[in-house]
Amino acid sequence: MPQPLMPKATAVWLIEKTSLSFEQIADFVGMHPLEVQAIADGEVAQGIVGYDPVQHGQLSREEIARCEADPNARLQMLPSTLPVPKPRGKGARYTPVSKRNDRPDAIAWLLRHHPKLSDQQIAKLLGTTKETIAKVRDRTHWNSANIKPRDPVILGLCTQSDLNAALLAVGERPSASSAPAVAEEAPEGPAAP
Repeated sequence: MPQPLMPKATAVWLIEKTSLSFEQIADFVGMHPLEVQAIADGEVAQGIVGYDPVQHGQLSREEIARCEADPNARLQMLPSTLPVPKPRGKGARYTPVSKRNDRPDAIAWLLRHHPKLSDQQIAKLLGTTKETIAKVRDRTHWNSANIKPRDPVILGLCTQSDLNAALLAVGERPSASSAPAVAEEAPEGPAAP
């Protein structure tokens, strides 16, 4: 059940202005009945000014009268007429300072191994800009002499599942061969003459 705005102040107002039981008030504001009784005795919330839930659209006079008549009834909050706020989207992806120099390497790797990926998808995957991608592609990046294509998953700039999802979106089949090949070690033992 949603709780009222400023529960202690609402409890103070309900104690002062209504004949509701401590249990009814406690249930409505989400407090323990002993805490409501302490407010009524003046031990708690001495300086708190009451908050009128009727004036602020949380309760109606009829609802209070209904619950005053029946001690077993519980107060029901009125539905809010305020518009529901839109959930905020995720902000820009944060890349630690130690990994920022690895971004151009990851861009070069994606451009070489997955040329079907659009600049938008690469930017979203690595948290970079289209301008940086264009500079790496054209070899006009300020550090282009030192850029070595390296897998962004190994660098920790994206996850393998994110990379696979981006590849599926462009119709490319993600495979285990997209990871850099590791040289196989020669079997141990005596060398053949």
